[in-house]
Amino acid sequence: MGRTLLVVDDAVIIREMIKDAAMEAGWTIVGEADNGEAGIERFKELRPDAVTLDLVMPEFDGRHALRGILAVDPGAKVIIVSALDQKDVLKQTFQQGASDFLVKPFDKQILVE
Repeated sequence: MGRTLLVVDDAVIIREMIKDAAMEAGWTIVGEADNGEAGIERFKELRPDAVTLDLVMPEFDGRHALRGILAVDPGAKVIIVSALDQKDVLKQTFQQGASDFLVKPFDKQILVE
């Protein structure tokens, strides 16, 4: 199946942009979720190779989801894609185990890389 991706973001337009960029680069989108709790559940079910994760979402935010995903798989590759461009938030997500961080709006090529 190649590389698989789970997209977690409350904004449909952002999910579509991420999915389009990833599919153009040969990734298979195995699922999506619109809040952190749903993201954790989809991760448990699908076990994708990577996850893109927004930080600001209703119900359960991205930090909650990051903790939950890494509790399931400490080696999970989670890329934070968020409009928050704050150094303290960035530092916290890396300390929690995020693999990378992109600020919205993002360049499609940078996301793929």
